[in-house]
Formats: sequence, C-alpha cells, structure tokens
Amino acid sequence: MTLAFIPSPSHGVVYLGPIPLRGYAFCIIIGVFVAVWLGNKRWIARGGRSGTVADISVWAVPFGLVGGRLYHVITDYELYFSEGRDWVDAFKIWEGGLGIWGAIALGAVGAWIGCRRRGIPLPAYADAIAPGIAVAQAIGRWGNWFNQELYGKPTDLPWALKITSSADGRVPGTYHPTFLYESLWCIGVALLVIWADRRFKLGHGRAFALYVAAYCVGRFWIEYMRVDDAHHILGLRLNDWTAMGVFLLAVIYIVISTKIRPGREAVVEPGAGDDADADAEDKRDDADPQDKAEGEAGAESKEKEPAASEDEAEEQTDKDEANGESGTTKAGKS
Repeated sequence: MTLAFIPSPSHGVVYLGPIPLRGYAFCIIIGVFVAVWLGNKRWIARGGRSGTVADISVWAVPFGLVGGRLYHVITDYELYFSEGRDWVDAFKIWEGGLGIWGAIALGAVGAWIGCRRRGIPLPAYADAIAPGIAVAQAIGRWGNWFNQELYGKPTDLPWALKITSSADGRVPGTYHPTFLYESLWCIGVALLVIWADRRFKLGHGRAFALYVAAYCVGRFWIEYMRVDDAHHILGLRLNDWTAMGVFLLAVIYIVISTKIRPGREAVVEPGAGDDADADAEDKRDDADPQDKAEGEAGAESKEKEPAASEDEAEEQTDKDEANGESGTTKAGKS
C-alpha cells in the first residue's frame, strides 16, 4: 500500500474561454524564456552585446522544435503511421513528443545560421547558452507530468507518481517519476557547467560539450527505468544507445579541443567592446551642464593655484631680502 505519492493532474489543458492552454506547451515556452534570459547574462559576461542571444534564438528555437518533433516521429513512427492511426497527429506537437537529440541537432543548425549572420563563432554562443538549455529541459520535463506520460517502472516509494489515466494503453498505478528525476538531473547539469566554466575558463564549445556529456549520463539510467514502448537493440532502448554514442562524441571533442585550442575566446562578438566605449563617451557627453561647469571651474582654480603660490614665494623672498638689509644696517651702526 502506497501511503504517499505525487498526484497527476486530472487534465493537461485549461481553457481560457475558447483558447486552450496546454501544460506541455506552457512548460516549453517558459523553458525557452529562461534559457534565453540566462544565456543573455552569460553572453554579456563574456563580452557580447545584450540581445544577441535572443536574436539568434529566433533561428535556433524553431529549428529545435522541428528537429525534436522529427526525431520523435521517426523513432516512434508506429504511433502515427501504423494501422488505425491518423498521420495528422504527427503535427500535434502540443500533445507531447519531442526528442532532445533532434532538438539539439537541428537547433544547432538554426543557431549556426543566426551566428553566421552576426559574424559570431557558434562554439562561443553554444558555451553561453549551454546551462540555459539544461534548465529549459528541467522545466520542459514537467510537461510530461501534465500529460501523464514517460513514467518509470512500478514502485511504492513515497515519491511515486500516481497515474490515473488509462488512455493509450496506460495502466493506472504508482510508478517512478522519471520526469522528476530528469528535471532534477538537468538542474544539476546546469550548475555543473556554470561551476566548471568559472573554474576552468572553458571555451571553444567545451562548456556545451560538458553539458551534453553530463546530460547523457543521466539520460542513460533514467531511460533504462522507463516502461513506455520503444525500439530495442541488443536489449537496450534506442535512446540508451544514442546517449552512449553522443556521450563518447562529447568527451572526444573536449579532449581534442583542449589540445588544439586551449583557453577561451578573447573576443566573442566583433565590435562589442567598441560599443561599450561609445556608451561611456555618450554618458560623459550627456552629463549635467552644471556639473560640467563646476568641473571646469575646479580645473581652472587648480591651474591658478601654482601661479598664486609663485607670487607668494616672490613676495616672501622680497621680505627676506629687506629684512636682511635691515639687519646689516643695524649691525653697522652697532
């Protein structure tokens, strides 16, 4: 008997009049905004312009959504193209179904286009946005909770997830909340990348590669716990093999990149430093006229001070000479 559990929402959509607000889509939107916000802060800290991350995200996000959906549809094609299924459902992204591998791959293509248009190196942009992507995944995983999907094996642990829906072959009961495990893991990955980036000054795409490698480690064991239908190869789910392959590629990239291009990029966005100098000059030009007048008056007074000191010195010399002559006269008289 399970004494405590995580309840599932009774439904994953709320209607605001005729407009449906779906929990899955809402989580993805929030995740995107957080990723752009955090990426922008990191980009500015590395010497880039404010707003550049958002401009490039206009390319990266749509490409990522298309890539994530394509990966899901291709690897689970039987859900949309088998007998009794409606292929139109493949376009219903709001109902769930995004593959992170496809989202990262095609999202990188969109980011490359945006970076190329701005004259920015893609690896530098990827390093800045990497922790934000992990946080976005952590938030996006709660969309699975709204849809009561992608849970793990049955369990009676106090943090078990209670599934109440029986649609699409679900069996009501309590299961491992793999959505929660992955959400917490992604938060940990984001913190790891931020720490490692500050500690080792990661550059040339190595912060992004660390995010990929760390995520793959967690995805491997979390994927192994899931009970939803999936293609298996040699006893392992397809996503387990994908996680292992991508992990190796990320580690190899870190090793080779460190040897070929050590350190971090000195300039991540051409002209960003010039803009900062221009802003500082504008602030000086826009200073209060009264403050500028007082400053100029102060400068003039400082210039006059040495002259005044010279006049005083000459007067003192004349007095000393007069006193000397007076003393000599008195001495002669005595």
